[in-house]
Amino acid sequence: MVKPSPQQKPLPIPELESGDRLSRYEFERRYNAMPHLKKAELIEGVVYVAAALRFRSHGQPHGNIIGWLWTYQVATPGIALGIEPTVRLDLDNEPQPDAVLLIEERCGGQARLSEDDYVEGAPELVAEIAASSAAFALACAESTLDLGDKKRAYRRNGIKEYIVWQVFEQKLDWFYLQDGEYVPLPVEDGVIRSRVFPGLWLAVEDLLAGNMTEVLAVLQKGLTLTEHKAFVQQLSK
Repeated sequence: MVKPSPQQKPLPIPELESGDRLSRYEFERRYNAMPHLKKAELIEGVVYVAAALRFRSHGQPHGNIIGWLWTYQVATPGIALGIEPTVRLDLDNEPQPDAVLLIEERCGGQARLSEDDYVEGAPELVAEIAASSAAFALACAESTLDLGDKKRAYRRNGIKEYIVWQVFEQKLDWFYLQDGEYVPLPVEDGVIRSRVFPGLWLAVEDLLAGNMTEVLAVLQKGLTLTEHKAFVQQLSK
């Protein structure tokens, strides 16, 4: 057998490609070797590399969701908002959700930040924008992922609330984890109210229509609740 020369260069690290079946360790090794790559996820052991993002079908809805959650975060010390953070859920799942809202570990949250600054465990709330291209077929495939394998992985790992905004269908689902299953939160008077984050109210039709003034006005009503004040006091302890 011919031994490799000591000067022989190591083999290059393969690039991530959608459809690859990898362990989480190998997924992170390849992802870290691709600094130009902005978003890739490991869902149930399968790699998904994001396509280029369009403005109206993803960027703008994403910005509106972030603005709504950021306003709540500012009024609620002890929680943290993340935009597309890598989340180490389990050995087969490392998603990069569009938004996560979590209770900080020091305040009793169920997720933590690792020494290398990744989220480990299940954030209390995850939001996904299920559209990444003007191509309708691709949008349908992404919706299938968000409401299929990804939803099952989130449920199994104990993410308490899950929002999916299907932009092309002008539909928003907000699920709550109850007895190990996701059930839709009810819409009452046009508003969905979080059960994990008191005062986090969403005027659904206004969000879908891009009427952010009304979305934030309804949220402000939720922030005046005595339940929200009690939640803030609880977090401070």
